[in-house]
Amino acid sequence: MSISMYKASIPQFKKMLNNLLNILNKADAHATTKKITPSALLEARLFPDMFHLIKQIQIVTDQVRLGCGRIAGIELLRMEDNETTFAELATRIEKTIQYLDQIKPEQMDGQEAKEIKFNIGEWKFEFTAEQYLITWIIPNFYFHVTTAYNLLRHGGIEIGKSDFLGNRD
Repeated sequence: MSISMYKASIPQFKKMLNNLLNILNKADAHATTKKITPSALLEARLFPDMFHLIKQIQIVTDQVRLGCGRIAGIELLRMEDNETTFAELATRIEKTIQYLDQIKPEQMDGQEAKEIKFNIGEWKFEFTAEQYLITWIIPNFYFHVTTAYNLLRHGGIEIGKSDFLGNRD
């Protein structure tokens, strides 16, 4: 028995996005309580050649929104990448969850062999939908969620593994 593309992705993406939203809310509250300038956390990087927290969140939402939208064959929701606050990042995550709520299992399941082609700058990508989900969307999503978590944990936010994983639904 195999798991459907929908079940392997959308429910878990939504859960992790909600967990990330909770983590961002804790970071916002921490900054307020400790009188930390929010940009100190929002612009934090693990290393100078890595993206800052804001970009990590933008990429997290782009991966699932654009990726699952391409597989499902629905209109892609574009975002401007102009967030500068915790509240704006929270809104971006909420809009992404709402977008994922529109995707139905029958729009993804059975699409495994569908050709997916797109460009990121000068790089051109070609996948089957199954390859795209398994080798591109899922790993990139978790890389950037984990990096965002690590940036905030390193920034002193009192979060742990249970915040990352959320409840066991």
